[in-house]
Amino acid sequence: VHPTLMQTMEGTPVLVHAGPFANIAVGNSSVMADKIGLKLVGKDGFVVTEAGFGADIGMEKFFNMKCRTSGLQPSAVCLVATVRALKMHGGGPSVTPGKPLDAVYKTEGIELLSRGCDNMVRHIENAQRFGVPVVVGINRFVTDTDAEIDTIREAALKAGAFDAVVASHWSDGGAGAKALAEAVVKATDAPADFKLLYDVSAPIEDKIETIVKEIYRGDGIEISEKAAADIARYKAQGFNDLPICMAKTHLSFSADPTAKVSRMPCTISIQVSLPCMCPFSTRTSEVFSIALCVVIVTLWCDPFVLYPIVSPIGCSHGFQDPDP
Repeated sequence: VHPTLMQTMEGTPVLVHAGPFANIAVGNSSVMADKIGLKLVGKDGFVVTEAGFGADIGMEKFFNMKCRTSGLQPSAVCLVATVRALKMHGGGPSVTPGKPLDAVYKTEGIELLSRGCDNMVRHIENAQRFGVPVVVGINRFVTDTDAEIDTIREAALKAGAFDAVVASHWSDGGAGAKALAEAVVKATDAPADFKLLYDVSAPIEDKIETIVKEIYRGDGIEISEKAAADIARYKAQGFNDLPICMAKTHLSFSADPTAKVSRMPCTISIQVSLPCMCPFSTRTSEVFSIALCVVIVTLWCDPFVLYPIVSPIGCSHGFQDPDP
């Protein structure tokens, strides 16, 4: 039940608690862990909590589900991007574990990278919809060129990011992330007007469609007969007023993991809907609805089970408790 206390290689405390993957569940650590962290750092300290996988699912659920449940308001968003990931979203070759990386990911390619920056720009715009300042952390690797880094930074600032800062912590440890951390601290002092995306009392279908149109930029939703029957049953049982947990691929804004061009139109098909216990609370009265966009294997969201999070492209959120 209690968070696991771990540490980084440099001794920074880390609390690990819950956090099932965002493509099939909530993709966030527990509120309990965050509140313990806030209590430990004090009123002038900072807690960074990860929302797993792509920001279109992890960040959206952090705001609309976790913040709604906890009442905590984030002070800033740190959106992490890499040259290689953005090249993939620009239409680069697929990456298969165990196979050599294609040369386009190891040599300069401004045109491919620029197309992929559309993906990052949409994530920035999505974060801004919640009224929170965004800092882009550019996770730099040895094959990245200065021109590629400049391309990402320029696209981020043009999209309205508070700042875009290079980080090399993978090779230089904490010193490599110092400039990024300082930018995030500055962003927390910037004006913020945090707001949720939808009214939880809206019809289930409307809440799903709002996420699809506002976050994924889809044209709309198609609800299968199975999902429609599920939704009608949950409404009849009094479960309409719940936040929505979308089960969707983290590899694309659409439900198609191979669709990499972020500006292409799409319609999201909702195949099935099911209720689930909320992993942010030990009270069984707190539940949410999962909308499956495709037939996908899910993990039951047991609030007492620990899941590791691995997020190569994702979003971290720092917030301060007004009353620690």
